[in-house]
Order: sequence, then structure tokens, then C-alpha cells
Amino acid sequence: MWLLFTLCVLRFCEFVESSCRLSGGELTSGMSLAGNIIIGVVVPVHVDKIYLKINYKERPGPAACKTFRLENYQRVQAVHFTVEEIAKTPSFLSNITLGFQIFDSCAVLQRAVSGTLQLLSGQGQSVPNYQCNQDTRTVPSDAFQSRGLAQLVLHFRWTWIGLVALDDDYGQQGIQIVKRDILQAGACVAFTENIISSRQDRNAPYIAQVVKDSTVTVVVIFSTDVDLGFILDEMLRQNVTGKVLIASEAWATSSYLTANKYSRLLLGTIGFALPGGNMSGFGDYLNRINPSMVMGNQWIRLLWEQVFGCKFLDKTSTNDLSNSSVKECTGQEKLESIQNNFNDVSSLRVTYNVYTAVHAIAKALNNLGKCKKGDGPFPNGTCADIVNFKPWQLLYYMKKLHMNMSDGRQLFFDENGDPPAVYDIVNWQLSPDGKLQQVKVGSYDTSKTSGNVFTINTSYVHWGAGDHEIPLSVCSPSCRPGFRKAARRGEPSCCFQCIPCPYGEISNQTDSLQCKKCPWDMWPNPSQDHCVSKTQEFLSHKDPLGVTLMATGISSSLVPLAIIGLFIHYRTTPIVRANNYFLSCLLLLSISLCFLCSLIFIGYPQYEICLLRQVTFGFVFALCVSCILAKTIMVVIAFKATRPGSQLRKWTRPRVSYFIVISCVLIQIFLCIMWLTFSPPFLEVKSESNSEVLIIQCNEGSPLAFWSMLGYLGLLASISFIVAFLARRLPDSFNEAKFITFSMLAFLTVWVSYIPASLSSQGKYMVAMEIFAIQSSTWGLVICMFLPKCFIIVFRPDMNSREKLTTKQKN
Repeated sequence: MWLLFTLCVLRFCEFVESSCRLSGGELTSGMSLAGNIIIGVVVPVHVDKIYLKINYKERPGPAACKTFRLENYQRVQAVHFTVEEIAKTPSFLSNITLGFQIFDSCAVLQRAVSGTLQLLSGQGQSVPNYQCNQDTRTVPSDAFQSRGLAQLVLHFRWTWIGLVALDDDYGQQGIQIVKRDILQAGACVAFTENIISSRQDRNAPYIAQVVKDSTVTVVVIFSTDVDLGFILDEMLRQNVTGKVLIASEAWATSSYLTANKYSRLLLGTIGFALPGGNMSGFGDYLNRINPSMVMGNQWIRLLWEQVFGCKFLDKTSTNDLSNSSVKECTGQEKLESIQNNFNDVSSLRVTYNVYTAVHAIAKALNNLGKCKKGDGPFPNGTCADIVNFKPWQLLYYMKKLHMNMSDGRQLFFDENGDPPAVYDIVNWQLSPDGKLQQVKVGSYDTSKTSGNVFTINTSYVHWGAGDHEIPLSVCSPSCRPGFRKAARRGEPSCCFQCIPCPYGEISNQTDSLQCKKCPWDMWPNPSQDHCVSKTQEFLSHKDPLGVTLMATGISSSLVPLAIIGLFIHYRTTPIVRANNYFLSCLLLLSISLCFLCSLIFIGYPQYEICLLRQVTFGFVFALCVSCILAKTIMVVIAFKATRPGSQLRKWTRPRVSYFIVISCVLIQIFLCIMWLTFSPPFLEVKSESNSEVLIIQCNEGSPLAFWSMLGYLGLLASISFIVAFLARRLPDSFNEAKFITFSMLAFLTVWVSYIPASLSSQGKYMVAMEIFAIQSSTWGLVICMFLPKCFIIVFRPDMNSREKLTTKQKN
């Protein structure tokens, strides 16, 4: 819709007798009212045209207008109504009358320009660069609407958009702003097609095919409703479905497109519309129009014929009427008897905008006329002459204009001469009677200072027959969390593929560009959309392996205690007394402690436990091996002392063995104290970058100290093994050397095997390996040293006598 207002001052001359008339040429059809100040309006009363063929031999004729539009003619009458309303206002524009001249652009750019030039250059032939009247002023820019439509598209997260625009300034400038804002926001345009107004079919077959073949769901259309009708008809023929159309103001509230045949295509359409308002008395004014009126009689006759389905008789139509079923128009028909787009004032939008524009011009002129000499806004306090003002003088008052409107808003103009951009957001829905209607679902108001320029209630929006689910319009489906976007070569940024995040990384947002690693103590969940705490790995009391080792350690510790009980019961028997009863009990007690010390390795490795567990292990095993070493040495000394003249008899006393035990244990204690003093063990949380396990373990602090402690045990065991091996042939009655040899061999074998096994494992399995070594080596001592003795004591008591021992010795 083009709507251009032009103000011109005719100094006390009648409009029809203007001395500025130019002769020659053909006038654009119109409607006029004389006055001191003329308001010029160019409006498409007809909305379609027929272009005549051009033979390039004579001057082309004007395009023939067709399709008289009732609602557009309503806007013509709104100008007349407003001028009359202003004239009735007391003390408003005193002694000055407003007139108007209205031209029909016929929705043709050439006719719009021609009518404008007629207003600027005079009331005759339109001549470029020739002017009798004063300068113009135009309606606000559509740039605001374009930005709002782009914001509407982005609000619904549509990133794959099609654009269709009329090939005139309105369509091209508007769609370019929409395209720019969409691209700046990161969305993409799939296609941009033009409706070619000079072609009979408007390029509709090609445009409909492009829309049908495209994967876009949303198409923004800048067009008039008549031109869009060609596209919609072709879309119906090609059975184009599943598209949401975004409407510019020119067709967002079109009654022409609400025809039932378009329901399938336009249901769910959303777009911008001019805000509505009330015009008191306008409905009665429209119903009073009749063909007897002289002003604009040609348009009134067209209105009458279209509304009442009749035809006025004249010389050219008498024969046509007699041969048809069309009735004759009498002129007595009553407009109030019918309801149509002409006299429907329930939703005045563009018409109300015309009404407001005329009032704004009149208000500025009134303010200009009220200026008092000496207090004027111009140099030296001068005022403008209302019958001979300059364009810049009226422009000053237009810039200062603040006018209250019927809906409570204020009309004013910014530094660019634009009023606040205010639009209703309308959604095309089905009414209860099954017809298309436009329902307000939001607004776009640049005059708001709170920042809520764009508001929309999405729950009110229907995308189909009662469907409230927002449709998708994307080139590629969104990448869900756990994936990242990867561009497709040679395609827009909105077209991408979704690639799973690498092992150990996550993406916790939709359409992530990059995946990221989790913190060191966390790990991606199975869907890789958020980080979870890593599984803590340590040998727990609840772990099956931990439970097994703990049960084995506790039950095993009871075996040495049972043997001690057996020895106490049979302490007077030769086999018990012959093998150093007290040292054997001490050895059995230390063996029980060896089993129990394995329990300190099970459970969460707290700081105190880390300090004590290896030290405890080293101490009890040093005590155990020292007892065995003492027993081995005492066996050798006892045998040597029986020889005549031997000096070793004094070393056979029990305190010698105790001294050996204490000395060996003190060395181990010294090593452990040095270890705890200079490089103590500590709690360590170990995490591999590509592992989902958080290893909780005790760091031994100094590996040298740990292996020195373990090496010292190996030294004691090796000495015991060597001495026992050399003494294995001593008489049986005094000899434990054979049993010690096997026990030390088992002990050394276990711990030598432990070394490579511990180096190749970590976490709870390394701890379990050490517990296994502790328990298996301790069981080796129990089995090799005490099982034969227990067997004799319990099952062969006949061998547990001095006679047997003596006889065996003699043999």
C-alpha cells in the first residue's frame, strides 16, 4: 500500500481555476475538494492492472486499472471524513480551509509517480522538475517493520528462511533489511525470489516451485495482497504444503486473501499489521454515501455496482445490460442494508492510519497559525505565514508535534521524520464459523522505553487447526548435547552435521561448536552431555575382593593362635620343649599379627592409615622373620655346644635369642622412623586423563625407603634360609632347620614374585597384590614350620616322647 501525503498552499485561488494549470497530456483519475491548503493523497483504489502491448512506434498508453477494492476506497473516504471533521472543530485553522486531491495509483509504480508529480508540478500534466505547489513530506520508512519481522523470525528460532518480495522499492528495500538482520543473527537464507509485477503471471510458477522444492518451513513475503494472490494460486496448483508464511504489513490483514480457497496455505500465517483505532461517526458517514454525490462520482458508481451487483445505464452499456442478467442500479439502494469491507469499521487499521495522518498535518498547520509575532521560533522571533509558509517552516512544527491518539498512544516524529513504529502482530486463525481471521497475538512498539519493544504471547498463536507447537525451520536438525556442529563444505553455516564428542569430552548445550574436557576429577556420563564424578577406586570393605581378603585375613589370624593354645597344652612334651617354647609362641603371635596387618590395607586410604600401614607391615614381619632367624641360629649353636670342650654352651641361653630378635627389629624400626621423618607416605588422588576412574591410593613417599624396608626383610629371610640350609643335616631331635629352609624358601619366592607384579598394577589391584603376598607368605611360614609339629602332637603322640627322640638320635 502506497500512501503519500503532499501539502501545497494555493494563495486564495480556487482549486479548479488554478493559474498554475499546465495544458496537454492525460490526468490521473482522482477525487478532489477545493481549499486554501490542499492535502494530496496517492492511494491504490484499484489493485490490479492490465499492461497494454508496446509496439515502440507510438507513445505507450497508461496501464488499465482493474479490481476495484472496497477497503481501499474506504480509505479514500476517510480523507474526506477527516477533513470535514477538522472543519467542524471550533477555533481550529481559523479562516483557513483544507482541501484534498486524491489520485488512484492502481498499484502501479508509474501511476504513483505520475500522480505525485501532478501534485508537485500543478493540477495538470505531470512534468518532472517543474513545480507550482509547495514541497512534500512522506509516510514513515518500512525499515522498522523489516527489522521487526527479522526479530519475529529469530524469536521462534527459525534459522533456515526463504524470502519472497515484490520487485519494487517497497519489496526490495524491505526484504534486504530482513535479510541483513537475519544473517547478522547467524540464521541463513535459503533463497530470495522476486515477484515480477510486469509479468502477467508474476513469475508465480517458478516461485511456487522454488518454495515447494526447498526444505524451508518459513517464508517471509513482502508483497501486496493482489500480487501475492498469483503466487498462492500457483502454490495451490502445485500442492505446496507445510509452509508458514510471514506477512508484511501490506497483506497481513488483507480481506481479499481470507477466501476459503487460501485457508490451507494461510492458516498459521503470522505477520505485522498497522495498529487499529476508533473513528467516531465514520460508519454512519460511509452509509450516507450515494451515487447522487458529485464529488468522486466515478468511484461511487464503481462502489455501487460492485456492492449491489447492478450496473448503471449509459449510452455505452444499454445494449450490454439488455443482453445480460445484471440488474440496473437505481441509486436508491441502502449501504446500511449490507455488511462488506467498505462499511465494516470493526477493525480500522490502514484507514485509521490515514485518519491519523490527516489530523497530524492539520495539527501542525494549526500550531503554525497560532504563532504570535515576536515570540516565533524563527530568526528575530518571526512566525510563518500560514497562507505562504515555506516547507522548512512547516517541518519545524511537524518535528515538534505531539498528538494524543484514540488508543492512548502519542504521535510524534524523530530526527528522521519517522513516527514511532507501532505494529500489531497478527496470526491467521480459523473463526468459529470456519473462516480465516486475523487475531492479535503481540505487538512491536519502538516507542516503549522499558526495552520490551517486541512482545508476543506464543500460547495464543495457532500454527494450524488448533496446533500450538512451534514448527521447525532449519537446514539441519539441532545437534543435541553430546555432539558438536561441523560445517558442510560449500554450504551455509546453518547446514551442518552433528559429530559425537571425542572420548572423554562433553557438550552440554544444543548446537555446541566445540566439545570440552571435564575437570580432572570428573568424567562424561554415557550420553556425554554433562560431567559426573569419577568412580573412586580403592580396595573397599564392600568390594567383593576386599571382603574376601578381609575374611581370609581374620580367619587366618586365628590359626596361629590355635597353635599357641595347642603348644600351651602340650608345653611339657619333648617336641615343644625341644624347639624353644617361648620363642615359638612369640613367632606364632607375630604370624597372627602378620595376618591381621593385611586388614589395614583395606578401606578408604585416609592420611593416618597411609602413614601406618607399611610401617606396621614392616615391623610385624621384621619381628616374625627375626624370630625365625633366632630359632635358626639357636639350632646351630645348640648343636655345636654339645661337642666336648665347646665354648658355645654359654650362648644357648634363651636371652641370646631374645637379643637377636630385639636387635633385628630395632634396625627395622630405625629405618621406618627415618622414612616417616624425611619422606612419609601420603594420600594421593590419581586420575588418568582418558580414564573414568579416580584412583585413591597411598603414595609411599619415598620408593627408596619402601624398598629398603622390604629389602631388609629379604636380607633377614635370606640369612635364615642360608643358615637353615647349611644346618639341615643336624640330628632330628634338635633340628628345625629343615622346616625353616622350606618356610624361608616359600617366603622369599612370594616376595620376589611380588616385585614385578606390583610394578605392573595400580590402584586397588596393587594393594590386593600386596595383601595376597602378605597372607600367602605368612601361610607358607605356618605350613612349613608348624604343620608337621602339630601333626605329631595331635595324630602321632607316640612320637612325642623322649625315648623316641633318643632312639632316633642314636640311629
